[in-house]
Amino acid sequence: MAQAGSGDKEPWNEETKKKFEGKSRSEYLDPCQEAAQRSIRCLHRNQGDRTMCSDYFEAYRDCKRQWIERRREQKRKEGALF
Repeated sequence: MAQAGSGDKEPWNEETKKKFEGKSRSEYLDPCQEAAQRSIRCLHRNQGDRTMCSDYFEAYRDCKRQWIERRREQKRKEGALF
């Protein structure tokens, strides 16, 4: 099995920040979409057996956690309340 987190780039970087700030409020942007897609593909490969894909789910959770924390840090630095 391939390493679930191998080759991942940081979810909240300058490129992602520009995309996120440039999108309209109705658009959805998930910088962890690649990790989410890998976990879905794993489920399909393993006929829905979640235990076989736990590494992929963990990689997605870690990505989301890191993204949210980086956004919070950025907002604190900018002095934004929301």
